[in-house]
Amino acid sequence: PCTLLALSQAQAQPAGKDSAYPTRPIRVISGFPPGSSVDVLGRFMASRLADRLGQQLVIDNRPGASGTIGADIAARSAPDGYTLFIMTASQIMSVPIFKKLPYEPVKSFTAISPIGAGPLMLVSNPSFAPKTVKELIDLAKSKPDAVTYSSAGNGSINHYVGAMFGNAIGSRMLHVPHKGGAPAFLAAMAGEVNLMFATLPLSLNQIRAGKVKAFGITALKRSSLAPNVPPIAETLPGFEGTTWWGVVGPAGLPATILRRLNTEMVGILSHPDSAQRISAEGAEPLPMTPAEYQNFLQSELDKWTRVARDIGVRAE
Repeated sequence: PCTLLALSQAQAQPAGKDSAYPTRPIRVISGFPPGSSVDVLGRFMASRLADRLGQQLVIDNRPGASGTIGADIAARSAPDGYTLFIMTASQIMSVPIFKKLPYEPVKSFTAISPIGAGPLMLVSNPSFAPKTVKELIDLAKSKPDAVTYSSAGNGSINHYVGAMFGNAIGSRMLHVPHKGGAPAFLAAMAGEVNLMFATLPLSLNQIRAGKVKAFGITALKRSSLAPNVPPIAETLPGFEGTTWWGVVGPAGLPATILRRLNTEMVGILSHPDSAQRISAEGAEPLPMTPAEYQNFLQSELDKWTRVARDIGVRAE
């Protein structure tokens, strides 16, 4: 079901040359269930955009297949500015896994602006025996395919980083895909699977509450949000994994609407209060022009296609 975001300060917006848009509510498709990092950051951006655009934004959760179901709906929508899509790294990374997607991750969309980017956290149920990354590596190497890790689905960032970890230590772990990051995280928290490389928006509060154990972060340096959690790179030199979230529309979005949306998003990301809120969720604001974002999407596609080939990421 769709969720209607409250509109505030809408009537106070000054009229501009693009003031004819929008004249009705805007649908924002999320390819993952409520409670996921996509949902958390997408709802934040949608609420701020509602204030600036003077219209309601309706979050439409369409989970499944690592976000590709929602992406397909968005790609086939009219390019009129009234359907937007919260894209993540997973939509790009799914391409080598699902070779017959009904859309192209770059050409089928108009890049508007990223929201932010951030590392992942390797977490487990507190009762899982290893206490450090080294102990975990020793266990995984002694029992190939016995250590399990959950993900938001085949081709998701959690899937790739788990495969990268197994490749780096020279021992495969068993991938257990779920229908979204939130159910995958709950499975790890409950001990139904051993591990998850979880996004920070999903995991930080549960780490602080002691409900999950954090082994390491996939950044090269410690995070101020979890200063006691060491980088995995301290044990596996150079190990790093970063995800990102952004907003796109269907291909062919009119230039005036694209300019309006990008201007408003960059304005939101540049505001100190918004930047602080996004950073508190574990992401760094990442404003770009549409052209920069389009180039970024293509470079991400090239990068993860190489990674999939080099380490043999495949659907489970």
